[in-house]
This record gives sequence, C-alpha cells and structure tokens, in this order.
Amino acid sequence: MAVQHVLAMAGTPVSAAFLMAASLRLTAGQTASLLGAVMVLSGAGSVLQSLGAGAFGARLPFVMLPGGAATALFLQIAHDHGPAVASGSVLLAAVLLLAVTPLYRQVVRLFPPLVLGVTVLLVGVSMVRVSAQLLAGPDGGAPPQALATAGLTAAFTFAAHRMLRGAWRRSAVLLGMAAGTALAVATGLGAFTPAGGAGVSPPRLLPYGTPALDLSAALPLLLFSLTSLAEATGQTVLNTERPDLARDVPRLARADAAVSLIGAVLGTPPMVTSSENIGVNRLTGVHSRHVTAAAGVLLIVAGVFSPLSRLVAGLPTAVVAGSALVVYATITVMGVEMLGRLRLGGSPDAMTAGLALTAGLLPVAAPGLYAGLPEWARSVLGSGVVAGTVTAVVLHALRRRSQSADAAPEPAPEPSG
Repeated sequence: MAVQHVLAMAGTPVSAAFLMAASLRLTAGQTASLLGAVMVLSGAGSVLQSLGAGAFGARLPFVMLPGGAATALFLQIAHDHGPAVASGSVLLAAVLLLAVTPLYRQVVRLFPPLVLGVTVLLVGVSMVRVSAQLLAGPDGGAPPQALATAGLTAAFTFAAHRMLRGAWRRSAVLLGMAAGTALAVATGLGAFTPAGGAGVSPPRLLPYGTPALDLSAALPLLLFSLTSLAEATGQTVLNTERPDLARDVPRLARADAAVSLIGAVLGTPPMVTSSENIGVNRLTGVHSRHVTAAAGVLLIVAGVFSPLSRLVAGLPTAVVAGSALVVYATITVMGVEMLGRLRLGGSPDAMTAGLALTAGLLPVAAPGLYAGLPEWARSVLGSGVVAGTVTAVVLHALRRRSQSADAAPEPAPEPSG
C-alpha cells in the first residue's frame, strides 16, 4: 500500500527539484542535494501529517510535497531577487501561516473560489513565461535542438498521461523526463551527465547562503500561505468522512508551516499537504494513516541514500524546460476550470475576474511597465500573481459589501400625526 503512494507522488518532488535546479543554474552535485532535501522533507511531512505531534499534523492519511504553485512562486522570487531572498520568503510565509491559524475562519473568507481561480490561472501564465526563459537561456533565443528536445519531452509526457492509468499516469511528468532524456542522448540533441559520488548524502544546509528577508519580495508567497488555508479545507473534507475543520485544518497548516521552515534552511520551496494521494485512497479503499506514514519513511530513505538523486541530476536543461511547460500549462488550466465552475456569464463577478486578470497579466505582457515606480510599488504591481490576487480580493469584497447594502431592508416610515 505504501509503495503505491510513493509511485503516485514521486514524480512531484523529482520534477520540482529539477525545475528549480535548471532555473537556478545549479550544478549536478547541488541538484542531487536539493532532490535529496525535497524527498526527505516530503517523507518527514507525510509522517507528521499522518501520525501528528501535539498541535502539529492532521492525523489523517495525507502526504506532503513541494506544491506546484508554491514552487512556481519560489522560482519567480528567485528569478527577480535571487535564491537567498526566495528562501527568506519561505521563512516569512511559514511564520505568517503559523500566526494566522488561530484566525482560520476569518482568513479563509478572503479567498472564495473566484479569487482562488484568478490566482491559480495567473501562477500558471507567469510560470509559462519563466519556463520559456529557461528554454531560451541568457541570450533570449533557443537553439533548434533545445526546442526539439523540449517539444519531444512535452509530447512524451502528454502521451503517458493519455495512455497510462493509475499510479503510472500520475508519474507522467517523470516518465516524460526519462523518455525525453533517452531520445536526446540517442539523437545527440542533449547530454546526460549524472553527478559523481555515492552512498549516504544528507541535504546541505543553507545552499544559497543565509536567507534574506524582504517583505515586498515575499508578497507572492505570503499571499499563497493565506490561500493555502482554503485548499486545506477542501482536502480535509475529501479525506475524512467526519471532518472537524476547526481542529483538523489548523493542525494541517501548522505541519505545513513547520516543515516549510526547515525547507527554507535546506533551500526548498514551501512544502504543502497534497491531494495527490486522495485518489489512491479512494481507488484502493484503504484510508489508513499508517500507510501514508510508511510511504513517508520510504521517501526519507530514498532521499538520504544518494544514488537515485545523483543519477537524475544529469537531466538536460531542455528536457526540464519541456516538462516545466507541461506542468505550468496544467496549472493554468486548473485556474480556468475553477473560474468556469462559477458560470460567470454576465454576472458582476465577470467584471471582477476580468479586471483582476488584467492587473495580473499586465506585468507578464509588459515586464518593464512599472519601471518608473518606487521599489515597493514595483514589488506589488510587477508580480502578476500579487497584483491579480490583491485586485480580486479587494473588488470581490467591495462587491459583496455593495450587495449587502442593497439587500438591507429600508426603515419603516414613521407614523404621521
């Protein structure tokens, strides 16, 4: 049972580590260390969520992984401000999440499905641009062999997702990377150069130096930490027959924050409880938290013993870029689906969503648009995710307040005479 969960979730930490390594231009040895850290934290977080420790951990059959949106935002901050600032942003986001868990009911109201849909869509669009930059390289023009390798990797990933089922389908990104690498090496389009070394390889502390704290740069991840409470609510409802949201969601969020604090020291993006294993639970009919705890132990072992991480550290950059385009395109579609369920049509929410998306897409379409503004304003408006999410929150709150005022009963007329 535990191995099934590992197969279903292993593709996420591997692909996240290599998206980060390629974007940050890490060496093969650094990539192997990062992958080990991500897998160890995924395993430790899964054990903590499954078994619990005091007020930390939901004590439900959950696994923990580097979140797709969280990884995207980490890379966006690292791209704009450097990886040390990105690690500092993970620290700040984790501390904020710990601070707001007592206010769970109040915070989650700020992020209704409309706001979450806008945020997810903008995360996907913003990171498609970053993935294209990764493929193009510093010169801004991708060589034909890199384009071919990325395209074939994306095609393999698509085929695996369409043709396979179960745990293999959930590993489509990992399988696409393997197939893309094999074809690139066979045709001379790319090289596979694993990192040297063997045996036990503990994760490295502070791989990017001391984390730098910058509140304005950290805004994307700070907003993400707040929106994660809404996602945690839905996951908890799906993963237990009798949820106690007031008890379970804060415990889940505290565990996410605690593991993310450690991740900031090890150079990883925020770690979040994942819904990927919920499908395995439903497919097998086994809802035991001891199974997911055992899966966590297996991940810790795989992360500490380095042959796997050193082997996959040699993937060509173009292969990782092709996988990244698939991953972030999927996130974009998730945002579209979330907004589609609202059936906006000609409702007032359509204008809210449109203006929020416009605010978020402006810095993507014209990166230098806000160059003349002060630094703090550039940090807010220049991030598509932050600008769009803040706009959606404010406009949605104003519309709800207006609706409440319109619905308020008129005072009864005073009697004459």
